[in-house]
Amino acid sequence: MTTGAHESHASPPQVDFGRFGGRFVAETLMPAVEELAREWPRAWADPEFRGEYTRILSEYVGRPSALTPAPRLAQALGLDWGAGGGIWLKREDLNHTGAHKINNCVGQVLLARRLGKTRIIAETGAGQHGVAIATVCAYFGMPCVVYMGAEDVARQALNVFRMRLLGAEVHPVSAGAATLKDAINQALRDWVANVSDTHYVIGSVMGPDPYPVMVRELQRVIGEEAREQMLTQAEGLPDAVVACVGGGSNAMGIFAAFVGDPTVELIGVEAAGEGLDGRHAATMSKGEVGVYHGMRSLVLQDEDGQLQEAHSISAGLDYPGIGPEHAHLRETGRARYLAVDDTQALTALELLSRREGIIPALESAHAIAALAPIIASLRAKLGREPRILVNLSGRGDKDMHTVMGRLDAESLGVVERARAASREGRRS
Repeated sequence: MTTGAHESHASPPQVDFGRFGGRFVAETLMPAVEELAREWPRAWADPEFRGEYTRILSEYVGRPSALTPAPRLAQALGLDWGAGGGIWLKREDLNHTGAHKINNCVGQVLLARRLGKTRIIAETGAGQHGVAIATVCAYFGMPCVVYMGAEDVARQALNVFRMRLLGAEVHPVSAGAATLKDAINQALRDWVANVSDTHYVIGSVMGPDPYPVMVRELQRVIGEEAREQMLTQAEGLPDAVVACVGGGSNAMGIFAAFVGDPTVELIGVEAAGEGLDGRHAATMSKGEVGVYHGMRSLVLQDEDGQLQEAHSISAGLDYPGIGPEHAHLRETGRARYLAVDDTQALTALELLSRREGIIPALESAHAIAALAPIIASLRAKLGREPRILVNLSGRGDKDMHTVMGRLDAESLGVVERARAASREGRRS
């Protein structure tokens, strides 16, 4: 699969994604991408830049986010906490704006200001990246344009309202499947037309170099915090780190701090949608190597190299590609990737909600849904009860409309409980 674009210099020497990554962009964008590649390492090495980034994460975002043990979830999944096993949740859902996305947005807007850019554009799928960038632009007083597939605008109406309330212009995109990939295409067109004064805040570990590395480093705070918290609270490293993957930023953020620990298994969970033989977004399971959105990675495509549409109940996982570092981790065997379908994700959302009083985003629910087979495989491998760290990338407020459409009151047991409470009240 090709784009007709041209590839410039290779990634910096310290970045090794094997055969994945690179820069495949239009000639008009190459100067901006090369400027980013020059200035990003300088900014990240600048104590003043890092200090401001850290200060904002602390004072505004609310970091560090909590690490929450989940013993009732573990019990429901047959994991024996008393025998040394356990499940811990890294609570990115507790961040300001409700997800991990804001970590990246703070860093990229700081970088844009350093570069003298006066306008910010972004894409969004589930809306959490859009809300985060609208929030950060409001914080800094910068104009913000967000592109969002028309299908996602409909199923994420609450987040669209939040973005507009924060002052962002939200542009629905009706082309193609009207989802995340189409929003990215439109954002790239905007960037080409306004490259002199505009910075494109890509929301995941994808796109042309240096975006995959830059976003991973800005999300690394998740893993660094979680590692320290596990050592303190759980008195040791986890046996596995689990996270959902769409483009892959929350997963790379938490994986980054553990990738050098061979005893810690890294497990990504993608969206099987309606099933791997139907409509899905399982790029790691079904994708082939191709060039897409400025990078060489795994892409859902047909035999002729034409892009296939992705599907997931979760707007944030509805993407037909994957960040190049994930493709490299899979190819080298350092990480493995599972897929769960829409129904399994909904069941997991209900399970975590009832067992721990935490309503996760549908994206995060995919990671929860994969825990049962992960526990079984780790138990067989280790000969003991495993310790598992899960990145809870976002909260489920944004998904309630979708969930309500799939889980009616009877299926949730709400009606029966209300009737029981009424009968009990009459007796007393």
